[in-house]
Amino acid sequence: MAAGHSPLAQFEIKRWVPIKIGELDISFTNSSTFMVLTVVVVSAFLILGMRRNAMIPGRWQSMVELLYIFIANLLRDTVGKEGRPYFPFIFTVFMFILVGNLFGMIPYSFTFTSHIVVTFAMALVVFLGVTIIAIAKHRLYFFTFFMPPGVPLLMAPLLVPIEIISYLSRPISLSVRLFANMLAGHTLLKVFAGFVVSLGMFGVFPLAFIVALTGLEIVIALLQAFVFTILTCLYLNDALHLH
Repeated sequence: MAAGHSPLAQFEIKRWVPIKIGELDISFTNSSTFMVLTVVVVSAFLILGMRRNAMIPGRWQSMVELLYIFIANLLRDTVGKEGRPYFPFIFTVFMFILVGNLFGMIPYSFTFTSHIVVTFAMALVVFLGVTIIAIAKHRLYFFTFFMPPGVPLLMAPLLVPIEIISYLSRPISLSVRLFANMLAGHTLLKVFAGFVVSLGMFGVFPLAFIVALTGLEIVIALLQAFVFTILTCLYLNDALHLH
């Protein structure tokens, strides 16, 4: 199969504006372009949606307010009132992933959330952020997180390493979940798209499957943004309240 027709060709990073500083390659790529475009679209959607701030909101303002209320309620239910100062970050994470995922559903676009380096970077920021918050608030008491209350002291040599490994694996599980779902779904769409042309008149069957799969992919795009966000909220809750 030619490289351009490979199901994985859609994930190839392409340099659009080559930039090199010595041996450091900081080229502007298709991935960075769609990340910037996502920020622009989210900003425009929120700013223009709330520009009138009407007492009786229109459709656009209603969508913005519904998203705002949805994340605010999610943060309140998982973290409580102490999570309110972190709402801007949580809302930003949700909107960035949501719009980035949906951009990937547009033909000839690029799905930057299908790259593990992108999702791991976001997960690492979340992991380091909540860890710093936990240490800043609880100081040395933070390390009791790895020894749940009520557990016999004799279990400590076994339980503590397990808890530490589980804690350190958070950015890996958080990033892989988003990356794997985006990668697998788009690859499957590309595979079945190849059957539509090669099967001729019988291509109507894989075409029907593609339509159904596209709908499913949109749902997954929404769901993965929600899952990443709610896990971030749960990690923040652990940081603020420990056990």
